[in-house]
Formats: sequence, C-alpha cells, structure tokens
Amino acid sequence: MFREVLRKVCAVELGHEVVGEADNGERAIELICRVTPELVLLDLHLPGLDGFAVAEEIRRRAPLVKILVLSSHCDEYAVFRAEQLRVQGFVDKNTNSVETLKQAIRAVAEGRPWFSELFQRAKAARRRDPLSFDKILTERERAILVLIGVPLSDAEIAQEIGIAEDTAAKHRFNLLRKLELQTTTELVRYAREHGFTLPGRPGSGPESLP
Repeated sequence: MFREVLRKVCAVELGHEVVGEADNGERAIELICRVTPELVLLDLHLPGLDGFAVAEEIRRRAPLVKILVLSSHCDEYAVFRAEQLRVQGFVDKNTNSVETLKQAIRAVAEGRPWFSELFQRAKAARRRDPLSFDKILTERERAILVLIGVPLSDAEIAQEIGIAEDTAAKHRFNLLRKLELQTTTELVRYAREHGFTLPGRPGSGPESLP
C-alpha cells in the first residue's frame, strides 16, 4: 500500500519514471544494480536484508545512485547509520506529510540534500553530547549492543558473530562500564531507547551476499 502511494507521488504528481519496485532487500539490490536508477526511495524496514544493508551495497556497487531514506524511526543510532552511509535524504514517516515527501523527492532528485527536522535535531544533539555512543563505543561494541537489545545472551551473541563467549561477556562488561549502567536490563533499555534494535543487525550486511 505504501509503495502504491510512492508510485503515484513519483509518477503522477512529480512526473518521474518509476523503473522498478522491490518488496525485500535482496530483490532491491538486484534491481538497483541492474537498472541503475537516479534515485532510490529506501525504507529501512525490509524483509531479508534491511535498508541499511541495502544502502551499504548500493554504495559499493552503484555509488552515484542517490538514496532517500524513508523510516518510521528516527532514533540516534538510525541517524548515525544514515550519516555513515552518506544518504542524500531522510524522511520521517511519522511526522512528515505526503507534501513533505514530495518536497524531499524533488530536492534529492535535483541534487540537493533533504533531511527531516527530527533527523537534524537528533544529529545535532548527538554531536553536542561528549558522551554520545559514537564517541565512547567502538564499532564492535556498537554491533554487540544491537544484539544485546534483541536481547541475546553472551552465548547467542558469540554464535551470531563468530567470537568466543568469554569475549562477548567482556564486551557486555565494557558496555556497562562505558555507558555507566549497572545491569543488563538497563543496557537493553538503553539499546532500545537509542534505536539499536532497529535495522542494522550484524550479519545482515553486504558481507553476507555472494
């Protein structure tokens, strides 16, 4: 239903040619690499590979393709991942209207960045915070935090990403220390409140593709 709305906005109201649609991450990558569109409207929540994994693969295989992210979540970690992937725009589906969506598509199609107000506030708040997760946690620790938020045990985390269980336990201890938390329950709450349980789970990225 949402893709039908997007198709109407793009083709009927904005006069763009819609060269393809995909209902899962793997299909999206195959289609994008085959037709090389000028602009991709990318939802973060996709079956199979999530939107972040799709964006990573687009950046690797078709770096000139513009990406406009559409998401019902605009948490700190989602904003951070979108920045890392150098997307051209981000529309918050919860607070932005169809008219706003049209403005975003027009801007990105014309080569201008477009990021929702909520995205920009979250980005600015994180950059002002000297103790934000991107400043105090390593990339590996952020990946572990995603899995803790699921939540997975140390044994399950070890199996998920191919490390020793003792190593997973040490990462959990370091996360508690760095984030100044006392219990795993608090750590799970932190992960969920900051968006670490959204798309981007380790093992779902392009390294898992043939």
